[in-house]
Amino acid sequence: MKIEKLELAGFEAFLAYLNDHLSDNGQGDTAYFQPLPRAESRFPPEKAEAFKYGMQTEIGSPGWRRVWVARDEIGAIAGHIDLRAHPERHAAHRCLLGMGVGRTHRKQGLGGQLIVHAQQWALAAGLRWIDLQVLSANTPAIQLYDRSGFRQTGEIPDMFNIDGLSFNYTSMSLSVSGR
Repeated sequence: MKIEKLELAGFEAFLAYLNDHLSDNGQGDTAYFQPLPRAESRFPPEKAEAFKYGMQTEIGSPGWRRVWVARDEIGAIAGHIDLRAHPERHAAHRCLLGMGVGRTHRKQGLGGQLIVHAQQWALAAGLRWIDLQVLSANTPAIQLYDRSGFRQTGEIPDMFNIDGLSFNYTSMSLSVSGR
């Protein structure tokens, strides 16, 4: 798979991929991977605008974000990963990770490849840590993050009540600088 930086010109296709990806949230055998009810599992317009704004913002400035997509053999988006600024003022040496892999490409190693790509970029950008939050019930994601070197730093019990179900929220971190 080819991993490439997402440019603004490709954002609408990316948004279509994201909405398709989110439609799997909590459906059938797929774990909830976003804290959204099944009926609301779409990417909200205000988040899309924040995404685009962050893609145009200089690294180190509040609100920055970088997005990469993996494309399959026909050029369709198979998965994505993004790194973004922490909202806290004195956390510029850290970033937050978000990612997803399309339903037909899961369990094939793409998630690990995306994480390695983001980790290498973060190191080159001078960042020292990558942090993430994941629904604790999303065992496949937690296992992937664990294999990739992330370590659990905390868990908030009963953080979300979605579709009548209680979900804990796990925080994980990865040192990209070897510290």
